[in-house]
Amino acid sequence: MKFRRTMKSRRAVTAVAIATGLLVTVAGCGGGDGDKTDKNASSSAPSRTDGGKTEETESQPPAAEPALAEVKNGDITLAVTSAVRDQGGFVTVNGTVTNSGGDFWVAADWRGDERELSKNGASLAGAALVDSKAKKKYLVLRDTDGRCLCTKFEGGGVDTGQTTDWFAQFPAPPEDSTQVNLQVGTMPPASIEISEGE
Repeated sequence: MKFRRTMKSRRAVTAVAIATGLLVTVAGCGGGDGDKTDKNASSSAPSRTDGGKTEETESQPPAAEPALAEVKNGDITLAVTSAVRDQGGFVTVNGTVTNSGGDFWVAADWRGDERELSKNGASLAGAALVDSKAKKKYLVLRDTDGRCLCTKFEGGGVDTGQTTDWFAQFPAPPEDSTQVNLQVGTMPPASIEISEGE
């Protein structure tokens, strides 16, 4: 009987110690600044300029990255925001895909027709860079298991009214080839310029 009471009291003490530790941890992570104010914070009230006009000083959300190219097919808009050649001999292309339609968009036709690519599901596995100057087509890079070095869309696509970021990595065309076309599924080709990475 004494042994049971000892074990119960040990458990109770342990539970109280853990709860206290968690409480202290959560309180310490509050992140509040107390009564401190930010001297550099901007006011959302209009301020007067010399001409008597008011000027809004409220901060605006950061502007979206300008697109190198943008193509549309129905309710789907594909934007390319960067295409950077790195020193390892690769080109990484980044962008967004926007579904402005009323239904969920499934990216199944973007994965390509090759049997090996079918394991990638809804992705950019079927994307290609076409270098018209050198008359060459560069496919998305893959690992040894056939998985593309590209975005795989969670849930199989993009929900209505949503925009999703994407990327795809390709072998780099020769350095004198800076203008290429990105081909993705049934989208029209997007003409993009490759920039040099650092």
